[in-house]
Amino acid sequence: MLRSGISPDNWTYLFLLKACSRFECVRMIHAHVEKLNLYLDLFVCNSLIDAYLKCGIVGIRAARNVFDAMDEKDVVTYNSMINGLVRTGKLSEAKHMFDEMPQRDKVSWNTILDGYVKAGKMSEAFALFERMPLRDVISWSIVISGYAKLGDIEMARVLFDKMPVKNLVPWTIIISGYAEMGLLKEAIELYDKMEEGGFNLDDGTFVSILSASAESGSVGLGKRVHQSIIKSRHKCSILVSNALIDMYGKCGILHKAWGVFNAMERKDVITWNAMIHGLAMHGYERKALQLFARMKQEGCTPDKVTFVGVLSACSHAGMVKEGICYFYGMEKDYGIVPEIQHYGCLIDLLGRGGCLREAFRLVHDMPFEPNVVIWGSLLGACRMHNDAFLAEKVLNQLMKLEPVTAGNLSLLSNIYAASGDWGNVSNTRMQMRKADDKNPSGVSSIELDDGSH
Repeated sequence: MLRSGISPDNWTYLFLLKACSRFECVRMIHAHVEKLNLYLDLFVCNSLIDAYLKCGIVGIRAARNVFDAMDEKDVVTYNSMINGLVRTGKLSEAKHMFDEMPQRDKVSWNTILDGYVKAGKMSEAFALFERMPLRDVISWSIVISGYAKLGDIEMARVLFDKMPVKNLVPWTIIISGYAEMGLLKEAIELYDKMEEGGFNLDDGTFVSILSASAESGSVGLGKRVHQSIIKSRHKCSILVSNALIDMYGKCGILHKAWGVFNAMERKDVITWNAMIHGLAMHGYERKALQLFARMKQEGCTPDKVTFVGVLSACSHAGMVKEGICYFYGMEKDYGIVPEIQHYGCLIDLLGRGGCLREAFRLVHDMPFEPNVVIWGSLLGACRMHNDAFLAEKVLNQLMKLEPVTAGNLSLLSNIYAASGDWGNVSNTRMQMRKADDKNPSGVSSIELDDGSH
C-alpha cells in the first residue's frame, strides 16, 4: 500500500494494530502514528495501548507512556490500562487507576473484581462486589468462581442461589466446583437441573465439567455428561472428545476412553497424549508405547507432554534402555529440551531399574535443582532395593527441602530392617516419635448411588 503511494489514515492503523502480537511490530506502527501526528485520534491511541498490553509485561511501560501523553481519555482508555495491569499482576496499580477514573462502567468494575479474585483476595473482592452499582451475570460468575476455587463451595452456592438471572457460565462454574470437591451427588443434581432448564449445552460447559470430573475422579458425573452428549446428538468437537478421553483415562475406564479415541475422525497431539497417559497410568505400559509408535506413524509430532507419558510407561514397565533412548531422543529427534518432569521420570526409571548410583549422579548433574518429588522418588527406589547407605544421603537432602516426616523416616526404618540393622531401626523409630508427625492413614474412595464415600 505504501509503495503504491496510497497514504494510510487512522482506520488503517486501527486494523494494523489488531494484527500485531509482537512488541517490535507495535513499536513500528507507533512510529508511523507519531510521524503522521495521529496522537489526537482517541481511537488510535486506545488501540495502541491495547496492542502494547497484549504483548505482556514488556509492553506495560510503553502503554503507560501513551496513556500519559493523551490529552483526551475515555472509559475505554482506562479500561484497557486496568485490564493490562491486572493481566500482568500489577493489581495495586490497577486499583489506583480504577480509583482515579472520572467515570466507570460494568467493564471497569468487572475487570478490577476479576483481578482481586485471581489474586485470591476474596474479602476485598466481595467488598468490591457489594459496592458495585450494577451487577451483571459476569460479576456474579467472577465471585462465584473465586469462592469455588478457594474450596468455599458453600459460599459459592449461596451466591449462585441469589443470582437473579443465570446463564450457562455460572451453572458450569458451580457444577465444576462441586465435582472438584468430590461432592458428586450435588454436582449431578445441579447438572440435571441445568438440563431441565432447557439450556443448549456447549463445548465450554462439557469440557469444564469433564475436566473437573477427571481431576477429582468423579466418573459418575463424567458418564452423565457423556450420556447427555449422546442423547442430544451433539457433534463432539476435538476438545470435547479429548476431555472425554482424559476423564475416562484418569478414572481408569480405559475401554470407554478407547471407544472415544477410535471414533474420532481427526486427532491432535492432545488426543494421543491423553490416551498414552491413561494407558501408562493404569498398568498398560507396553500398549502406551505401541500407541506412541502408531502416533509417529500417523504423522503426529510428539511434544513434551507426550514424553512424560512415554518415560512414565518405560519406568513402570522396567524398560531402562528404551527409556534412556527416548529421553535422549527428545532433543536429538524433536528439538524438545528436557524439563524437570522428564528428568524426574528418568531418575524414577533408573531407580526402579536398580541403577541407583546412576540415578543419584543424574540428580546432581541435571540443570535443575532437584525438588521433593525427585528426592522422594529416589528414596522409594532405595526402599525397593534395600540400599541403606544411599537412603541416608537422600533423606539428608529431603530434610533440607521439607520438615522431617514420619513417612520418610518410616521408609528409612524399613530399609534398615530389611538389611538387619536393628540399631538404626531403633534410632529411626525414636526420631519418628520426636518428629511429632503422624503418618497419614490410607484412604480409598468409592462411588455408590451417585455419591462418593
